[in-house]
Amino acid sequence: QVQLVESGGGLAQPGGSLRLSCAASGMLFNFNNMGWGRQAPGKERELIARFKKYGIIDYRDSVKGRFVISRDVGKNIMYLQMDNLQPEDTAVYYCYSDPAWGQGTQVTVSA
Repeated sequence: QVQLVESGGGLAQPGGSLRLSCAASGMLFNFNNMGWGRQAPGKERELIARFKKYGIIDYRDSVKGRFVISRDVGKNIMYLQMDNLQPEDTAVYYCYSDPAWGQGTQVTVSA
């Protein structure tokens, strides 16, 4: 079965950190287009970090300098390190490897 499974979400305080993981099973990552998106309540899903062709990395402006995307090719796992979290980062976070998407993991930032 082909699937992407996220983990590592939860509750964090403002200024805190979380690390999300995305494990791929039954498939290899699409190294030319893989990354993370999020969807906050009442808003559309947005891409926030991704690997493009040739390993180029893109970040959404709102997470630049706070979030870092990485991947372990041997383990077929992708990560998203999130530091200095803010309440506006509260959302369901999804990993994707074009064209597949995971089911999402909730991240809540609150005091």
